[in-house]
Amino acid sequence: MQNPSASQMLSLTLYAFLIFFCSSAFSQNVVATSMSVPNIKGEIKIDGVLDESQWQLAQYFTLDYVVRPYENTAPPVVTQVRLFEDDSTLYVSFVAHDPNPDAINAFYRDRDKVWREDLVGFKLDTFNDSRLAYQFFVNAHGVQADSIQNEMTGRESDSWNAIWQSAGQITENGYQVEMAIPLRILSFKEGDEDKIWGAEFVRFYPREERLRISNYPTDRNNSCSLCQLKGVTGFKKAKQGQNLAVIPTMVLGRGRSRDPDESLDWDYTGNQEVGLDLAWSVTPEVTLQATLNPDFSQVEADVAQLSINNTNALFFGERRPFFLANADYFSTNYNLVYTRNINAPDFGIKVTGRNDQHTLGVFVANDESTSFVVPGNLQSSVAEVEQKSLNLALRYRYDFSNRLSVGVINTIRETDDYHNYVYGLDSKYQLTDSDTLRVQWVGSQTKYPIDLHEEFSDEVALRLEKEEPFSGTAFRINYRHNERDWHFRADHLRSDENFRADLGFFNRVDRNTSVLGGGYRWYKEGSWWNRFDVFGDWDISHNNNGELLEEEFEIFASIRGKWQSYIEVGVKSRDRAGLRQDSSNLTIDGNANLFKEQSASLFFDTRPSSTLSIAMFLSYGDQIDFQNNRLGKRLRINPRFNLNLGKHLQANLRHTYQDVDVNGIKLFKANLSDLRLTYQFDQRQFLRLIFVYSDIKRNLDNYLVDVEDIDSRRQGLGTQILYSYKVNPLTKFFLGYSSSGFQDDDIDTRRATEQSIFMKFSYAWLN
Repeated sequence: MQNPSASQMLSLTLYAFLIFFCSSAFSQNVVATSMSVPNIKGEIKIDGVLDESQWQLAQYFTLDYVVRPYENTAPPVVTQVRLFEDDSTLYVSFVAHDPNPDAINAFYRDRDKVWREDLVGFKLDTFNDSRLAYQFFVNAHGVQADSIQNEMTGRESDSWNAIWQSAGQITENGYQVEMAIPLRILSFKEGDEDKIWGAEFVRFYPREERLRISNYPTDRNNSCSLCQLKGVTGFKKAKQGQNLAVIPTMVLGRGRSRDPDESLDWDYTGNQEVGLDLAWSVTPEVTLQATLNPDFSQVEADVAQLSINNTNALFFGERRPFFLANADYFSTNYNLVYTRNINAPDFGIKVTGRNDQHTLGVFVANDESTSFVVPGNLQSSVAEVEQKSLNLALRYRYDFSNRLSVGVINTIRETDDYHNYVYGLDSKYQLTDSDTLRVQWVGSQTKYPIDLHEEFSDEVALRLEKEEPFSGTAFRINYRHNERDWHFRADHLRSDENFRADLGFFNRVDRNTSVLGGGYRWYKEGSWWNRFDVFGDWDISHNNNGELLEEEFEIFASIRGKWQSYIEVGVKSRDRAGLRQDSSNLTIDGNANLFKEQSASLFFDTRPSSTLSIAMFLSYGDQIDFQNNRLGKRLRINPRFNLNLGKHLQANLRHTYQDVDVNGIKLFKANLSDLRLTYQFDQRQFLRLIFVYSDIKRNLDNYLVDVEDIDSRRQGLGTQILYSYKVNPLTKFFLGYSSSGFQDDDIDTRRATEQSIFMKFSYAWLN
């Protein structure tokens, strides 16, 4: 098969656009209608006080089913819901009765940070095809949380942000909430007839247990949650405006950096940028986003990760709004679009939308430099080409019905001396309510700069050492059976040694993996526990020459119960290849030792009160000492504490402790702490302090390799102070200061290496 060029794939992109905009509609399966939404005119003030006459004429119902953790039982509290629309806005109110209002779990937080609190809200599938649903939730103080639920991927993403109104207040009988959702922020098919949308109305009631209370009973034998939404009908005259947002941005920054090992002199840099963001609903179904001269640096520091004794590239979640918006449109079985690979673009354009059974997502962005994961079967790393690149992703999906979907995906990364083209097909078929089959095939063509491999060693250098363009393929099939009492899964993944997906996060090639897993569930009501699970899996991986890379068996037991608790224990046995003895040879047999790792783990998570939540992960057992290619014993402890000090102040602490012994002698001990203190003044503004501290101690006498470039101790400290004011998700202001420094064997006192101060401002003009 001849691999397509960049121009051919761009032609394919244009062809997909043509199909998307010109295809005729096919009928869709719709959910049964259960209630109508009345059309009522009149002014409404969103203040959490339900004193307008429209609420008395609105559609009224109650939430009568606890669907989690119990199975469609009567709720202990009454929740009243009312809704109506006025052609341009959907209005929803909740009156959440509570026998003990003092126990209401609600705090002032930034938007999307209230998911574990007392919440009310609803899901809305405006295309009524069980593919995507908007979610709008509000806590008792009116703090908003919105997200997108994607039935295709089984994930929910709160990276989607919309502009809507809400207000809440705690009363002597509980709390009540008002919500106003402008219909122009939703995608739906316009027409002169009544529309039928899928909907579910929900209350989260966290006390000793976290109850999920719904307006209808759910079927646990049906693995498709959006297929069970009940219909609401109305919105006959609903129209979408252009929903145009023009957002100028300004960034001012000043920083300095140095390498204390070489010089104490500072190198100063400045950053003054004016940019422009644009969001426009081209049609009711299609949205265009564009950004010009953006500052795509992150506002808040990533959660710290410990990388010692690790042979793979680290994964960091995306935080930048342009890439987060409608990111689910690019999701497939493989992670082929990992936008953290794009570091500093001058421009970005994104088009996403749906037209009946057609779903399309396209984005194009350049980058000042080009970084990507170099995958292997035992190791992976990140390489960088100091050249500007063009980056493009295309995702198109056709839904034959609410059970069968077929999609294509293309990505392009291209510089003068480098390129990576990826093209693929995938499908999802809902065989029954409990059975799902997903299949994906992808191919690639890649060309590396001739001398790039010289910057690396071991397997990564060998994977890069290719003078001519090369091609490869990968394939994945997975089957899922999920019903009330038991579940089963079977997966097979294959990637040949020349497959690359450089716009994605793909860190394994030359690897064939098969997985079989499953579990059984027990439920109990009226006891200290409500669900008990036993589950596990077996997997085996070979390279394409049939040499064993890894074989693993693991089994776990978990229980959920009072105080919103979850406890999980597990044991694992794994035969695993260590690093190659001859790094110039990619073979495994006779070139890499096969180590047997056996370990046990414990995880628990509990929220005994609204003030405190605690989580802890502990594991102990064998682990390969990769630097010295031998087996050791590892202890890992990861506690996490969230403490609410009043309604406004929150402290979040994550810590990682890890030590490895070899032959009963300490090899290293590492500590990593991430502390974040946030004072939320109100719904719009907060002040956050971040402290990240690391301390790594090594016993160099227990190392077999040359330790000349290894420090026996290294400590680092990073700090950040951040002020944020948000009028809405698009109009916002940030002011921050950050610094970092370290000390090691050569520097006996901590010295700063980087310091910066920045201000970011954006203002949205909406139409």
